[in-house]
Amino acid sequence: MSVIDHVEIAVKNAQASLKFYEAALAPLGFSLLISVPPERTLTGGARYGLGPEGYPRLWLHEKDLTGASTHLAFAASERATVDEFWRTAVQAGGRDNGEPGIRNHYHSHYYAAFILDPDGNNIEVVCQNA
Repeated sequence: MSVIDHVEIAVKNAQASLKFYEAALAPLGFSLLISVPPERTLTGGARYGLGPEGYPRLWLHEKDLTGASTHLAFAASERATVDEFWRTAVQAGGRDNGEPGIRNHYHSHYYAAFILDPDGNNIEVVCQNA
């Protein structure tokens, strides 16, 4: 079972963010699972639910109030997945916020990469296996 059930973030442009997250999180098995059209939301913006294994763990909410950046950390079972996330996220338009590598200031097995998404949210994928 995942430690994170789901995370919801406000985005300025749902289509741009959807394209980014579909590409960046594909190495983790994420895909678009649910689309909620603007006429069915309280804010009048589109909403998208993405996730692995048929469950939407990440929700993108257009037209919600965007503010301070959000930090999302996703778990990976292998370091190669962290590397693939970083490469595909940069190719999808993300900005590097920390190349894949050991983060000794956390612990000696904390292998992570960080990307800023189109709205400046700090997205991390981490493998804590030895």
